Amino acid sequence: MSDLERELAALKAEIEVHWRKYYIEDASTITDYEYDMLMQRLKAIEAEHPELITPDSPTQRVGGAAVSGFEEVTHKVPLQSLNDVFSEEEVRDFDARMRELFGDRVEYTVEPKVDGLSMSLEYENGVLFRGATRGNGVVGEDVTTNIRTIRTLPLRTTDATDELIVRGEVYMPRKVFEELNAERERDEQPLLANPRNAAAGAMRQLDPKIAAARRLDMTIFNLQLVNGKTFTTHSETIDFIASQGFRTIPYKLCRTIDEVIDRIHEIGENREQFPYDIDGAVVKLNNLTDRETAGSTAKAPRWAVAFKYPPEEKPSRLKAITIQVGRTGVLTPKGEIEPVRLAGTTVTNVTLHNEDFIAEKDMRIGDTLIVRKAGDIIPEVVGVDYSKRPNDAKKYEFPRVCPVCGAAAVREEGTAAVRCTGAECPAQLVRSLAHFTSRDAMDVEGMGMKACEQFVTAGVLRSCADLYTLTAEQVLGLDGWAEKSTQNLLASIENSKHAGLDRLLYAFGIRHIGQKAAQLLAKKYKTFDALLAANEEDIAEIYDVGKVMAESFVTWRNGAGHLIEQLRAVGVDFTYADDGGSDKLEGKTFVLTGTLSKYTRKEAEALIQHAGGSCSGSVSKKTDYVVAGEDAGSKLRKAQELGITVLSEDELEKLLSE
Repeated sequence: MSDLERELAALKAEIEVHWRKYYIEDASTITDYEYDMLMQRLKAIEAEHPELITPDSPTQRVGGAAVSGFEEVTHKVPLQSLNDVFSEEEVRDFDARMRELFGDRVEYTVEPKVDGLSMSLEYENGVLFRGATRGNGVVGEDVTTNIRTIRTLPLRTTDATDELIVRGEVYMPRKVFEELNAERERDEQPLLANPRNAAAGAMRQLDPKIAAARRLDMTIFNLQLVNGKTFTTHSETIDFIASQGFRTIPYKLCRTIDEVIDRIHEIGENREQFPYDIDGAVVKLNNLTDRETAGSTAKAPRWAVAFKYPPEEKPSRLKAITIQVGRTGVLTPKGEIEPVRLAGTTVTNVTLHNEDFIAEKDMRIGDTLIVRKAGDIIPEVVGVDYSKRPNDAKKYEFPRVCPVCGAAAVREEGTAAVRCTGAECPAQLVRSLAHFTSRDAMDVEGMGMKACEQFVTAGVLRSCADLYTLTAEQVLGLDGWAEKSTQNLLASIENSKHAGLDRLLYAFGIRHIGQKAAQLLAKKYKTFDALLAANEEDIAEIYDVGKVMAESFVTWRNGAGHLIEQLRAVGVDFTYADDGGSDKLEGKTFVLTGTLSKYTRKEAEALIQHAGGSCSGSVSKKTDYVVAGEDAGSKLRKAQELGITVLSEDELEKLLSE
């Protein structure tokens, strides 16, 4: 070795020691500054001598260019799912089956079930070689570039075993999730729905730097394969994995079924103590030979079950009811509650839907609400604990004037919606602008809710058309806008003129006309002039548009002449750029369920719509196909009950290519 190679090896080894102390043992031995200086020296050497860069170098954790796509990986050892159980009785039935096979020698490990993204990691000669998603259990996707960004994962194991494969769960720590959402709220970006979705989204980023920004973590719960070593129990394998530098799942050994049940309850009652969200507890036979005897079905082992906890319901006091005014003028009530932890996040607000919802539950300020998360995502009110109602609690009177502009608020006949009638309501304008400039609409970068409020308050923008006459002087005159950010904003506004008719129709925020309907209208008529000339009956005949949408569009069209002319005058393009799609799936309705391995949900929907099909969020007799990914649940069961054709991702691709 040359002197430089020796220095490089020593530097890597030193950084590895400090990495392990900090990330695995929580016992840092040097300051952050000293660690950064070691990394800077390593980066400098590798920048000058790129031929010396190796896959296990600490610099490779957030390195490399974005990939163009993810390659398929066939797992050497299948990543099976688990059979779910929902009651103590089902756990005892599982125990009875195991004792019938193995008698009193039965021993279990009980572990928390992390609500994350299942992955396999492959090491060759001790060096991380590949990270792959579970996919369908047999075939997953190579996401090694993103796996390397997880700072707690060893790029090199303690023992240089020639082949090692482990399985674990990638997750976003709750603390990180809350910090990221606080940042996104300040920047007025859409909030992340939950830690699991955030982790899954990060793993599917083609640019590893974006994945690194999500600050993911991983815990290992299974040894899939190892050469040169033998073990008799699962607990021994977990201890071995921990000795190799991995974070591992905490387990407890239990000899009796009562001990198992007690541990399940203990995990559920103390779920807040874990850094990750959990949705259950996993009970596994500990003896590996007994596992082989018990065997597996095609999808799940017979020697393990996952006990799933019911959705958490907790009480919280209703402190206030506030009203938000949407872009169409609807007054929506929001309940401000005392902070409560639910499904891994702190909830401070709940939706109260509308005037009728509050009245039906006789909800009053000061009441104790029973709150849960619908699908562990959206906070909702289950009921009211009337026994804890304060003596001075008064019925809530829904406002009949807009809280923003003071105009009359009128309830529409036959609906629960109360709308502001103010033609120039600032709240409606702000939200209309935010919708008009949003990513799925005209995609004007830099025009978040905060900027929209700022421009409306300053009187710079009085309509969506004013965007296109905005000057640098007007923007620079407002707080927080520098020359560079102003130039970027104006360039993005200029680019948005060519977003296309489908995006423009969606951007207008016409009632009942969402993205899908906007695409159908644009694809059918190609130009806005042709759409303006169409009569209501012709529009209604378009598949998946119908009478209500047609009426809504015509009503809007009759009053939007001035806005349309303003946009034409500033050069906004009113034509549809044909994307080359087909109509082979026209008239066919799809429902997507479960976690897809090859596409995001949005990508799969785009492929279906590109071929003329439509996507729905619920299964009904009108559904033609259900595309089922990993962990498909109630929608898959309903499809099977109704006799609806169920497709895998491969079958969907085949259908699209025919």
